[in-house]
Amino acid sequence: MNSNSEKISIFNQLITSTRVVLTTMIVCSGLYTLLILGIGQMVVPHTANGSLIFDECGKIIGSELIAQTFTSPKYFWSRPSSTDYNASASGGSNWSPTNNKIRERAEKIIGKMNNCKVTNDKMQLIPADLVTSSGSGIDPHITLQAAKYQIERVAEARGLSVGSVQAILETNAGKISGYLFSEPIVNVLIVNRELDKLRK
Repeated sequence: MNSNSEKISIFNQLITSTRVVLTTMIVCSGLYTLLILGIGQMVVPHTANGSLIFDECGKIIGSELIAQTFTSPKYFWSRPSSTDYNASASGGSNWSPTNNKIRERAEKIIGKMNNCKVTNDKMQLIPADLVTSSGSGIDPHITLQAAKYQIERVAEARGLSVGSVQAILETNAGKISGYLFSEPIVNVLIVNRELDKLRK
């Protein structure tokens, strides 16, 4: 009798455990996910769907949340990326501040921005976020100061006045958090899209 009772008890425990696991999976992996998805679609559908940006033909050209590379002089350039702007490999380089690779990368970027004329004075003038990558490696924003540093190059490449390009920056400048980050920032993809809408 004792042996049969133990077998029944173990069997009941297995059934109970299975029910708990299945219920937890349904609630946490199914119902909760659907609930959050539904709330996101109702409250913030643009963000919930990846903050995608489309061109005039309805083709996806990028996301407001993920940086991409711009190399043409007529565009504002994004922050450097330790992951080559690969969102599936988001992360920093984990290099220490004393690593020579950080300086080498910065000097290469500075040389590109200053027609390959790297000087100590120029290194001090270029905003830090133009020569250093963010923790994620795909930060879509740069500071307004970093964008203004590039104004003359962009305006000259497009045949526009500096004032018209600066107006676009000022219009699209914002702050992530006024308390923690008071410095204005701009979304690189958005301001480049606004530039493309202007007549050359």
